[in-house]
Amino acid sequence: MTMNSVLVTGGTGSFGQAFIRHLLRQNNCPNRICIFSRGEHAQAAMRATFNNDPRLRFFIGDVRDRNRLTRAMEGVDTVIHAAALKRIEVGAYNPSEMVATNVLGTMNVIDAALDAEVQKVVYLSSDKAYQPISPYGQSKALAESLILAANQMHGTRFAVTRYGNVAGSAGSVIPLWRKALAERTGLTITDPDCTRFWMTMGQAISLVTMAASLMPDYPLIPHLPAYRLGDLAIAMGVADAEIAGHLRQTQLPAWEKQHESMESGNCSADARRMSVEELMEALKDV
Repeated sequence: MTMNSVLVTGGTGSFGQAFIRHLLRQNNCPNRICIFSRGEHAQAAMRATFNNDPRLRFFIGDVRDRNRLTRAMEGVDTVIHAAALKRIEVGAYNPSEMVATNVLGTMNVIDAALDAEVQKVVYLSSDKAYQPISPYGQSKALAESLILAANQMHGTRFAVTRYGNVAGSAGSVIPLWRKALAERTGLTITDPDCTRFWMTMGQAISLVTMAASLMPDYPLIPHLPAYRLGDLAIAMGVADAEIAGHLRQTQLPAWEKQHESMESGNCSADARRMSVEELMEALKDV
């Protein structure tokens, strides 16, 4: 895959920073990598983290602003669209904001890419988009449809990747539980028997890179192992989750599923189950 100039929406997020670090290590690293995001402090911190690398360009902007996107995409050949509102409970109470960023923002990315004559756009979706029950999942499902339908237009090519939360990413369960254990505040869990897919950041980067190379006209979906939340808690150091009282079990919210699916026949309940020992080993790299 050859990229000369890349723009990453939501570029200061966990995936964006890891993906950009990956690009900078390549022999055929793009000449210019644009980080497009809203937060000036996050951009300043990222600029320092990357030692003011001259290949990086920072654009303050919001995917809700089509004109700013079009300006930022000038001269860009590949766009990685990672920007989104992602917290499920936030979307449950603020569905209109999910629509504004995840749906209308994706429409703006499509229109800006066509206007700027970008060659490729890769959209990062979620397992929540399959049979969605939450405003977040519904917004991601609609965005997937918008991205794939954009291939009916001439010029820019569009692709979709769909996968679960990356282990250790911002806002995910592992850093939250680590913080709770360190502060001895106890963990909150909805259902220890819930299952989720396990995906590393390296796997997420590889999937996006593959999508940018192949540009399929269907969602690119991995087959991943899964884990039980109760087993993850034990692997993180809770000897007996319920008896020790470290887990405060709460009712499963209406917007949460007990098990996640990527597509038909690809469900976390039926995927290869990671053992506690395997989770303990995997956590060393997170």
